[in-house]
Amino acid sequence: MTAKTYAPLAITLALGLGLAATACAEPSAQLFTDLEVEPVADGFTSPHLLVTPPGDARRFVVDLVGRIVILDDDGTPHAAPFLDISDRMVTLRESYDERGLLALAFHPDYEANGRLFVYYSAPLREGGPEDWDHTGHLSEFRRSDDPDRADPDSERVIMQHDQPQFNHNGARLDFGSDGYLYVGLGDGGAAGDVGMGHPPLGHGQDVTTMLGSVLRIGVEQEPYGIPADNPLIDQTLPDDVEYQGDEPRPEIWAWGIRATWGMAFDRQTGHLLLADVGQDLWEEVNLMKEPGNYGWRLKEGTHGFDPDDMQRVIEEGPETGYLAEPLIDPVIEYRNARGHGEGMGICVIGGRMYRGKVIERLRGHYVFGDWTQRPQESAGVVIVAHPPEDAETGANELWPREVAIELDDYVLGFGEDAEGELYVMTTANRGPAGTTGRVWRIVGGERE
Repeated sequence: MTAKTYAPLAITLALGLGLAATACAEPSAQLFTDLEVEPVADGFTSPHLLVTPPGDARRFVVDLVGRIVILDDDGTPHAAPFLDISDRMVTLRESYDERGLLALAFHPDYEANGRLFVYYSAPLREGGPEDWDHTGHLSEFRRSDDPDRADPDSERVIMQHDQPQFNHNGARLDFGSDGYLYVGLGDGGAAGDVGMGHPPLGHGQDVTTMLGSVLRIGVEQEPYGIPADNPLIDQTLPDDVEYQGDEPRPEIWAWGIRATWGMAFDRQTGHLLLADVGQDLWEEVNLMKEPGNYGWRLKEGTHGFDPDDMQRVIEEGPETGYLAEPLIDPVIEYRNARGHGEGMGICVIGGRMYRGKVIERLRGHYVFGDWTQRPQESAGVVIVAHPPEDAETGANELWPREVAIELDDYVLGFGEDAEGELYVMTTANRGPAGTTGRVWRIVGGERE
């Protein structure tokens, strides 16, 4: 599969695909329409993440159906999975599902201690809220005596999160340079962060619940530790706001999140980049240099949001949250094709900042994608965004970006190997069924 040529795109990028006017005025984005993907591995169901442990060049592929598989150097998947927890998960809907084995993160000292962490969708726990859908498990496992196998009997459940609906689980994991584990959780599902199981403010803005947030925890304590500088410790709640609980959750580091699908730290800057799937109008990526409120459901992207009229475009949204804290806007926003009839796609898929060596001109660019450009069709895309030169010094303007590669599959996720080279994972099926899942490496063609 190769990228298509977009001769007019350099001129119409901002107007046709919804870039904000401030970004349109700076035609600084390079054209990357000659990027390509080359096949690495196939035979998966719904692969959506590729991870390499610290100090280890092996590539581990996470499949939504509950398996983690190691790839040989030539891309051949190991016959025996590194870990298979499919029997501990809910039964997935083959037509479409957002539940499953959702995340994998290796401990920073994995080479010595063999600790790894996963997040998956388990059946609703005993005593869980009536009529809720399932319970998310954040669990630790240990490597076995065989370095190519985890010990399935070593599971330690660290956290459980009851989920009212089957979608918007989020559940992405990554360790920061501070040694803490960051856990990205969606708002619990349905639409607009309203409905059964959702508090009056929505989970995204209700800091007394952990859904709709990025958690930051220590994993050296039992069951886990709370960093002393997490932002909501000792925070007083306003009396005139209807929260579900009485106190903020001290685990929360960032809130105002709808549906995390892709979250990773930039290996050079240490900043967290989180893709947040929008409702129907706007898709976004947040550059999380600091804790705080990232908007949902007060805002969708840089725009206001009305949960009672989700199709209404509101150009100006509120500037502060219920704690009088500033709302932090995304650095990437684009129109959702369902709500606007045009756009780059319908569901943002988070990626990585490219820090590899093979494609020199791609360094310092954020490579991500969209599940599909058109509803009900397998037409995923890889997108490249170009941060402004002052992005590292605090600027929060929208980054110019372009479609770089059009694919004939749904895009499920991205990964990064030990050398910083990037991978994209796809499937021909809308849901977790069959064996059409593939892993591709992103490579550079000749400049046009």
